[in-house]
Amino acid sequence: MKLTPCLLAAALATCTVELIPAASVKADLHVAQAESSTRTTLTAAQANASASALLRAIQTRDAQAIYDLLAPPLKSASSVEAIGERLKRAPVIDSFRVVEINPGLDDTTVDTVTVTNEGTREAPLILVLDDDGKLLAWKWVGTLLPIEQTALNFVKDLQDGRWIAARYYLDLEFQKEISPADLERKWSKLERVLGGMKHVKSALVASQGSEQQLVLVTIEFGKVTDNLFVIFNSQGRIINVDFSADLV
Repeated sequence: MKLTPCLLAAALATCTVELIPAASVKADLHVAQAESSTRTTLTAAQANASASALLRAIQTRDAQAIYDLLAPPLKSASSVEAIGERLKRAPVIDSFRVVEINPGLDDTTVDTVTVTNEGTREAPLILVLDDDGKLLAWKWVGTLLPIEQTALNFVKDLQDGRWIAARYYLDLEFQKEISPADLERKWSKLERVLGGMKHVKSALVASQGSEQQLVLVTIEFGKVTDNLFVIFNSQGRIINVDFSADLV
């Protein structure tokens, strides 16, 4: 589920891009859904190639190549020089493998595993790619920021049918636009179209610390795994949620 380009760009306009360190790439992947059940134009092979290219660029400390692999909103908020500085501080990952690719409605979630500390520690890493295979967001599994927890709580209340409780997380102005009944209608139709919600995989911050902050909640439905885009204000209140207009 993807926000309109202008809203997404606004949410990402002031974000900072961290780097994913790597030393080698090994692709051993599982495609979790058949592409016929999704709407994204990015194939599993293309997603794997994009993830591998990103890791190869980090392996060789190629700041320009990394910059070229960022989604346009992220690219506008960063620079080759800034990426180069982060590369100098990036720890070395001994190996890396792609383990699962989840094509969504209009983005793709790639589950990977990195090995660090001379092969002694595995650290799962999630990447979210746009339709062109460019990086939208990433997250080390096991870390959780406050707005990520809020996004997870919001989705959990929706899943459990607690419409009034879910509405609590919305900014007051947004609450004026969407009632508990609206939340029920939108979420119920979303679940019906996507085959029912199975579980939430993760919440990933794409931008934070600015007027608008963006969190992607990765959800496994019966037919597809996709990302719900949730925008927060600087006070940590939700000011927009993308339920995908073509669905609801």
